[in-house]
Amino acid sequence: MFQNFRLSMAWLHTWFGLTLGFVLMVVFFFGSLSVFDREIDRWAIPETRFDPQPMPSFDRMLLPIFQDIKPTAQSIDEARSRVNGPMAQSFSPKQWTAYTTHRDPVLSLYANFTLPNAKDPEDGVFGQRTIDPRVGKALPEDRLKLGSEFFYPLHYSLHLDWMNLGTWIVGLAALVMLVALVSGVVMHRKIFRELFTFRPAKHTQRSVLDLHNLTGVVALPFHFIFALSGLVVFAGVYFPVTHTQLEPLHELHEKLDAQKTGLPHDRAGVPGTLASVDAMVAEAKRRWAARDAAGEVGMLVVQHVNDANAYVSVYRAGSDRVTLTGEGIHFKGSTGELIREDPPPTVVAGIVDFLTGLHLQHFEHWLLRWLYVLGGLSGCACIATGFIFFVEKRKRQHAKQGVSGARWVDACAVATVTGLLVATFAMLVANRLLPDSLPLRGGWEKGVFLGAWLLAFAHGIWRTAPTAEGRLSPAWAEQCWAAAVLAVAAVLLNWVTTGDHLLRTLGTGYWPVAGVDLSLIASAALAVVAARMLKRRAEAATAASARLAPGTHTSAARA
Repeated sequence: MFQNFRLSMAWLHTWFGLTLGFVLMVVFFFGSLSVFDREIDRWAIPETRFDPQPMPSFDRMLLPIFQDIKPTAQSIDEARSRVNGPMAQSFSPKQWTAYTTHRDPVLSLYANFTLPNAKDPEDGVFGQRTIDPRVGKALPEDRLKLGSEFFYPLHYSLHLDWMNLGTWIVGLAALVMLVALVSGVVMHRKIFRELFTFRPAKHTQRSVLDLHNLTGVVALPFHFIFALSGLVVFAGVYFPVTHTQLEPLHELHEKLDAQKTGLPHDRAGVPGTLASVDAMVAEAKRRWAARDAAGEVGMLVVQHVNDANAYVSVYRAGSDRVTLTGEGIHFKGSTGELIREDPPPTVVAGIVDFLTGLHLQHFEHWLLRWLYVLGGLSGCACIATGFIFFVEKRKRQHAKQGVSGARWVDACAVATVTGLLVATFAMLVANRLLPDSLPLRGGWEKGVFLGAWLLAFAHGIWRTAPTAEGRLSPAWAEQCWAAAVLAVAAVLLNWVTTGDHLLRTLGTGYWPVAGVDLSLIASAALAVVAARMLKRRAEAATAASARLAPGTHTSAARA
């Protein structure tokens, strides 16, 4: 089929990259934003613009809040098909969880409730609450955390939750990315020379290919490791053997493990009391300190609530290292007696924890976080230039043949590259414009994002008509201008609606909000530069075509 192995790799790289490159663009872009998802949350919800807080007192603050949490109406409605007979009217709590990070000023509380008459005895319904840990005040549930609840899940699930469809699509895209990386290395025999080659003054096809090679080679280790670690993180979804073919063995293993560790697997069915959880937390911190480990609590879990078999698990935040670590310490709920201190992980588990921590980046290192962002954006640039090179290489040939393949690829590329920027910045603008009292406010913000993205796609189809004639599409430059205007508007609206302008946030050193504003301004500046450059290239191409036309006619007349 192909003359040599390198040409077969070139075909594989081109068509596999094009097929799922649109998904990878979404994954890379929102993965980059997710590095600072908590900071984006603070920008989007002004009520949370205070410093991160340690885990508050469970006995004085969290216990009354947990006792007040009820299952959400959505959780109950979704569970109606999972019960035998009518839905119960009351639900007993079986698990409480409090979670925070070193970058999160608010505290997330989750409650799991038993589901009477459930077809699966382990099934349950859920409730949640987000609070200000300084005073215990609950935040409105319809306030969407743009970073951690929208951009971050979009990165790995595309918000296609039915049967984990989005996660499967992203997993397939990650596999294709690994193939594209390997085939790309095989294609480019002079890969190290291309690391230092960029000729922006050349024609579009040449300079775009240089930039594609440059961004691909510079961040090659980053791209490979993150595609691989992403697959590791969701290995349980892609290979769900513990809850399918091996489910009986899995259940037996859990029971044997409970016997070995001393952590009760089942409820006793006898009412029980809860001793001071604050005393258990203090003991856990003392034990961490004895091992010279940072002692802040990242997660607190009460299992088998109100039962004689209740136990409390205290997990260390572990933000001082890359590897994902919990170092859990477990106490008997009724007495506070130590049951178990998690041992060091095995070699295999340690490798998995490291790859997971490397991908999820729960650590505090700010420079490394920015390197993550640069690596993610280099992936975006590599994919975007790959799209443009594909179109530039084929559009004149397609124009002569009268086919529209290049135009459709160009329209999809516009929507996936500049369209994503337009949709994201439009969502930030909507976040500052929509009234706080608007019902289902988070749903409106999601609607603005989707509407702006669809509008960008429609605009791309409309304005990429010149591509079918072998010319440069004006849609790229026009959407760059739109993105620049929306980014600046978001910064100004943040100033107008909250009073937190850049001089104030920079002056007080409040970098979460200042950083988002500065990033928006930098994005606007880059979009303007890109729009002006695209305009110059379009004018140069038009002028060249005008100069070529008379010569072409003269040659034809002589013939």
